[in-house]
Amino acid sequence: MTFHTAALDLALAGGYRRSLDFLELTKPRVTLMVLVTTFVGFYVGSGLVPHYLLMFETLLGTALAAGGTLALNQFMERESDAKMERTRRRPLPDGRIQPHEALFFGVVLTGSGLLLLALRVSPTSAAVTAFITASYLFVYTPLKQKTAFCSVIGAVPGALPPVVGWAAARGEIGIESWVLFAILFLWQIPHTLAIARLYRDDFARAGIRFLPVLEPDGGSTGRQIISHCLGLLAVSLLPTLLGVAGIIYFSMALLLGAGFILFGIRLALCQTLGAARRLLWTSLIYLPLLLTVMALDRVHF
Repeated sequence: MTFHTAALDLALAGGYRRSLDFLELTKPRVTLMVLVTTFVGFYVGSGLVPHYLLMFETLLGTALAAGGTLALNQFMERESDAKMERTRRRPLPDGRIQPHEALFFGVVLTGSGLLLLALRVSPTSAAVTAFITASYLFVYTPLKQKTAFCSVIGAVPGALPPVVGWAAARGEIGIESWVLFAILFLWQIPHTLAIARLYRDDFARAGIRFLPVLEPDGGSTGRQIISHCLGLLAVSLLPTLLGVAGIIYFSMALLLGAGFILFGIRLALCQTLGAARRLLWTSLIYLPLLLTVMALDRVHF
């Protein structure tokens, strides 16, 4: 191997690692969840045959905007991320990417996504996505250092992607899309509180004021989990009652909701890491399965 060949291989390897670091800034797993919920909103809101090109453009614009927003979130939280064991090896706190690079990357991705949605999809879907970006970055992110209410505030932008999908498919925001929003909103509270309980010490070191950090006894955490699980069970049945999904979805929503409540009660009764981990995994199984059945059992408009 010549010197020039070795140098080229080294440069390519370095470029590949850098690409992976920038990809990590977009939090691919979170972005994927955003795309899944956006897709469900689009698909359920579509007619008998969805407009596949419009669906692709919606998902591409959403992916760019979501990835850029999450990159900007990591730029804003790079100092607190450096204090937590679970996040200190991310590209920014680890020094693999410089802050100005992350800022530029996030702005370009977010702007590209919003522009694509506005020009190729619909102004409504672009406006809702812009609200998600603004509220996530400039309301939820700073509130994490100030109040336990941040988890409720953060659930708002996190629950809006299916509204984006619905608006893209139908050109308007109907009551059905707000039911999808409510399902995701209520789901996020027990999901987030389970994570907060698992990494309570980490969040405390970073000054993030999730409820389990402020009240270690877990009383309020348990009540919030159970109340939102109960609310989720009730709201998750509405798609069938509104004629969006069929009886198969209704039965599955009832079964999944009951299971979610059961694991929520277990965490409320015993504030152990094992109970928090089981609730977290339950939440990660619950949502994709519920949305999949809803999409498969949708009622055509």
